[in-house]
Amino acid sequence: MVQKRAVVRQSLPDVIVADLRQRILSGELEEGTLIRQELLAEQYDVSRMPIREALKRLDAEGLLVFKNNRGATVTKHSLDEIAEIFDIRILLEIDLFARAIPNMTAAQFAACEDILKQMDASYLTGKVADWGPLNADYHNKLYEAAGRHLTEQVLQRVTLQANRYVSMHISKLNNRDHASQDHHALLECAKRGDVEAGTRLLRAHLVNTKQQVIAWIAEHRQRKEQASVS
Repeated sequence: MVQKRAVVRQSLPDVIVADLRQRILSGELEEGTLIRQELLAEQYDVSRMPIREALKRLDAEGLLVFKNNRGATVTKHSLDEIAEIFDIRILLEIDLFARAIPNMTAAQFAACEDILKQMDASYLTGKVADWGPLNADYHNKLYEAAGRHLTEQVLQRVTLQANRYVSMHISKLNNRDHASQDHHALLECAKRGDVEAGTRLLRAHLVNTKQQVIAWIAEHRQRKEQASVS
């Protein structure tokens, strides 16, 4: 019996996109997973039309590879592509943070502190699915004062790709305490107006995440290959 997935009966493609996106970012739908339109239609109890629209949108986001009449697969990046995603993210985030620090307001500091509290709570409760969006919200708020909206739009797409692997990194490597320390320290640098220390810490934070994520994914893929052979 296929498990039904209830959705609100309005803006069906939007609701389905949001749910499928979360299933991909959380790792429920792993890279390379074949997604059949007819099965999704049965799961969500809808026709294939909103399913097809949802898959096309996720293809545009880079989370799926969709082909008409052939369904879709969850995007599987090569290790070099994953490294490139993080390299682009590093360049964009450091530039935005350097521009934002001198312009951050008390209200923005308070908003960052509120998100940090939610993130710390998600670590303690093990709600990994909540961590990715909160992490993105925190970094977006840190860079908001830069006022570089075009750069933010480019970063949003890159971050969406990176968050698939960042959430995996936090849950599998159990590196939550270190990530939390870095996030709190970044805010303290911003409050002091210390651009040099803030960007140096941000670079180290992002590079460390990149290196550990790639190492874990390489090992995970190797284990899967060995299991399929044996």
